[in-house]
This record gives sequence, C-alpha cells and structure tokens, in this order.
Amino acid sequence: MSTIVPNREALGLPIFKGHHEPSPGEIAIGVIIGRTSEFFDFFVYGIASVLVFPALFFPFVDALTGTIYSFAIFALAFVARPVGSLFFMAIDRAYGRGTKLTIALFLLGGSTAAIAFLPSYEDAGSATIWALALLRLGQGFALGGTWDGLASLLMLNAPENKRGFYAMIPQLGAPFGLMVASLLFAYMVTSLPAADFLSFGWRFPFFVAFAINVVALFARLRIVVTTEFEHLFDSRDLQPTPIGETLGTVGKTILLGALAPLASFALFHMVTVFPLSWVFLFTNDTPVSFLLIEAMAAAFGVVAVLASGYLADKLGRRTLLGSCAAAIAIFSGFAPLLLDGGPIGEIVFMVVGFIILGLAFGQSSGVVSSEFPTEYRYTGSALTSDLAWLFGAGFAPLVALLLSANFGLMASGAYLFSGAVATLLALWFNRNLAARK
Repeated sequence: MSTIVPNREALGLPIFKGHHEPSPGEIAIGVIIGRTSEFFDFFVYGIASVLVFPALFFPFVDALTGTIYSFAIFALAFVARPVGSLFFMAIDRAYGRGTKLTIALFLLGGSTAAIAFLPSYEDAGSATIWALALLRLGQGFALGGTWDGLASLLMLNAPENKRGFYAMIPQLGAPFGLMVASLLFAYMVTSLPAADFLSFGWRFPFFVAFAINVVALFARLRIVVTTEFEHLFDSRDLQPTPIGETLGTVGKTILLGALAPLASFALFHMVTVFPLSWVFLFTNDTPVSFLLIEAMAAAFGVVAVLASGYLADKLGRRTLLGSCAAAIAIFSGFAPLLLDGGPIGEIVFMVVGFIILGLAFGQSSGVVSSEFPTEYRYTGSALTSDLAWLFGAGFAPLVALLLSANFGLMASGAYLFSGAVATLLALWFNRNLAARK
C-alpha cells in the first residue's frame, strides 16, 4: 500500500531543492526531543500518582490503599501501549509516519491535559475514577504510536566503532524528563499552601506536558517527514511491516529482546516512582526534599548514561548488560533498606541506583534494535520496547509497594532481583544479543 506523506507546505516545513544525507547529529536531536517529552509526561503522571491522586480520587480509603489503587491505574498505560502500537502501525502503513505521529501525540497530549480538568471524588464520585482510568489508557494507547523509528535510524547510521555511544542517546530522555518533572512539582508544592496545591496547583504540570508535546510534535515532524529522512528511512528499509508477519519471522528475537533489559526497566521504577511513595507514606521527610534528591540523582543518571556508550564500545554491550544485571542483583539485596535511613540513606540509594540504572538503561535501546533484520527492525523494535516496559516496569511501583508494606522494604528487592535474573537468562539464551559494538 502506498504511503501518503502530509503536504510539506501545509505543515510549514522547508522545501529542499537538493538532497543531503542527514547526519547522526540531526537524528540525535530528534530522538532526544521526542524521548524527553514522552518521559516528562510519564513522570508528571507518576509523581501525581503519589502526591495527588490518592487524596483527590480515593479519599474514602487510607493513604496506603489509595496509593495502591493509584498505582493500579498507573499500570494501565503499559497494558494499552502494545495495543496502540498495533493500531498505529496500521495508520503508518496506510497514511505515513507523519500522520501517525500527529494523531498519536495529539492523543497523548490531549489525554494528559484532560487529566488536569478532572474533578475530585467529592465532586463527581466514582465517575472521576473511571475517567482517570480511561485517560490513563488513552495515554498508553497513544504512546504506542509515538515510535518514530529515529532510534533505529540512529543506530544504523552510527559509525561502526561508536554504536554503543549512539545507542545511549535515546535513553537520555529519561533522566532529563525526571529532572524537569521533579523540579516543577517541587516548585508547585513549595509555592502553594497544601489545600491550594491539591485544588489546582497539581494541574499546572499537566498543562505544561501538553505544551511540551505540541512543541515536540512539530520538532519531530520537521525531521521525520522531510524528503531527506523519508529517503533515508526507505534506503534503510525502516518501514512498518504487518504484525503477523513480524511475529512469525522475528518473534523469538522480540521475546528475548523484551527480557534482556528487564533488570534496568525494573530498576527504573525502583529509583523513580516507588521510593517517592515509600518516603511520602512511611517517613517524616517532606516530598519536596525527596523530589530535589530525585532531580540531583537524575543528573548522576545522565552522566552514567553517557558513560554507558563509552563502556559499551570498549567492552561490548553484552558484557556491560550482564555486569549491570549482576550489580542490580547485588543492589537489590541491601539497597532498599537505605530508604529508611533518613536523608543520607535516601541520597545514597538514589545516587547509586541512578548510576547503575544509567549504565544499564543506557544500552537498552541497543538491545531492542540491533538484532533485527532491517526490514523488521522498525516494527520489531516498537513491539519489543512495549513488551519490555510492560513486563519490567508497568507493575513495578504497585508490586514493590505491596511487598514493602506487607513484608518490609527488603521484600521489594525481590522484584528487582527477578528482573536481574531475567536479563542474565535472556543474555545466556541468546549469546549474540547486544554483542555488536
């Protein structure tokens, strides 16, 4: 089926007279912009799930139960995301990558902004809980359509000896997004009385998320639908393929690719969303102080992600991922207890956790994309990413909080340990996975 590319003049895009080969630097800019906007959305919702939603939507239960309910709704996006990928791949095949991105990002931004208008349970009853769940499903469904193929394109155009460095670039969006979201919420909490924050202050970050999505949309469209990039996608055979054909041909690679980064994906929520809930519910520390700790730790994460590229090129991605999985397994055996160690313990937990996370997470996109034949890389990478987030991260805050509340903080390490074991097993079953430099 022919691909229909949106009219360039109608989108306000430049019309090129000649042709030039887009550089990895140009691709990297689009990747970072897109991923940062997505992760900012993600963390805005995650932080609100702890600080706002239990009190606003579940006032009829205690704070712990309300947070558990909130985390259950949080997980819905990860369930909906693979479904969204299936739907938007069909849009991509029929109408083009630009149309798919436009619909997906407006749906994502619209769902996010609509959350800001939700009334409280006291005003609307259980209807507002169902509305929150529906909008969370909308966020996840839309995220399935935000896959633009730029990360795969970046890997394919990276110099032979710098594939690890270019593989880590998409992952920078996570710590960048967390830093901005944490600092924004910290500012709102400190600037407003508690009643005003719960009434209207928490809504502002969701409006900001919508604005960032709009900016990211046009920034990505200016790259993705240009003649030069369309040519590059075609020449690299990065086009959507039918889901059935993709699963039938590279299904094993998708499964192993989804399991390989589980250690880093499980750790992802163990140092972002879950610790905020524990500190807020079970310690006397203020949420503002911990949000500032998160922002500082995320800065260490940026450095670690950058370092992962250098180490992957020197040691090999498989060696780095295996070493990080082992480090995560060790970390899971003692680190959760640090969350009960006051501000110093929290800082140590977050900084060490983010350093390990950055080293491991920095190469997870390389695991996703490097093993597929080029004709299945676009669709296969999207499905692998969706499943990895679902298995490794989607239920992590919920499971970790349930385990910790019922059996103590050390029990939360069990979830993290299971992710490390899954990664080591996946690397063992496919010894070539992520071995390319």
